[in-house]
Amino acid sequence: MKFLIIIPAHNEEHNLPFTLDSLQQQSFKDFKVVIVNDGSTDRTSEVIKNYTDSDPRFETVNLGKSAHQPGSKVVSAFKNGLKTQNINDFDIICKFDADIILNDNYLSEVEKAFVSNPSYGLVGGLLYVEQNGNWVYEGNSNRHHVRGPMKAYRKECFEAIGGLRETLGWDNIDSILLKNLGWEEIVLPELHVKLIKVKGADYTIKPADYYGRYFYFLGLNRFLTYVAAGKEAMKLKSPGFLFQIVGSYEKCKSQNLELKISKDEQKVINEQRWNMFKKKWFKL
Repeated sequence: MKFLIIIPAHNEEHNLPFTLDSLQQQSFKDFKVVIVNDGSTDRTSEVIKNYTDSDPRFETVNLGKSAHQPGSKVVSAFKNGLKTQNINDFDIICKFDADIILNDNYLSEVEKAFVSNPSYGLVGGLLYVEQNGNWVYEGNSNRHHVRGPMKAYRKECFEAIGGLRETLGWDNIDSILLKNLGWEEIVLPELHVKLIKVKGADYTIKPADYYGRYFYFLGLNRFLTYVAAGKEAMKLKSPGFLFQIVGSYEKCKSQNLELKISKDEQKVINEQRWNMFKKKWFKL
């Protein structure tokens, strides 16, 4: 199988070499890497040139500066890289971040999983972060969900779900839609992906506003949004946090902001979330 790996990069001069070095050191060699330089103002372009000049498997796309928008900006950069390639030349489409380090057997193990299991549509490892000199499991999501920094899709699955959506919540929308179409999302727990920096550290959006917007763009109805907001507020033991999330959600709703999912897809997402709610609270 052949991999197409697209890496959006914005001001990643210090982190990107680790990611690209780990790709060059892969035991599996049949891949192409497209690094999308997304309006960087540091030395990211020079870092990229070191690899594109010496390795024909590495290419680059340069974009102009644009405003940071959680979710949509990175997917937009990804799509700009994707459109430079013929997707039919590849079997696996990957969206990787510019600040991860992969084990040298990462691609080979992902390929084995896809070859051995035709129903696998999305495969990835587990994220680890550094704490006090040790690499520990990040733990921000369940162990059965492939996180945004290291998505690898079977081409047929990627096309079936309509690719990635330029919106907050894209890396959960893909998971829900592919499962609805009969594909499986698989995490290989033995594959540890090192995340060099903490996600969201450069976001200017406030946490409550983030959650409210996330639930809106995910297409959740009011009931499920309020339940999810209550869950987040309980974590912080802050009733005020619930009302802030709800306020952000309702503001988006009143503005009728454009969703990147269809009515049918919204229905699928809400049904999946409702089934999860029933299973957890009513054991149904």
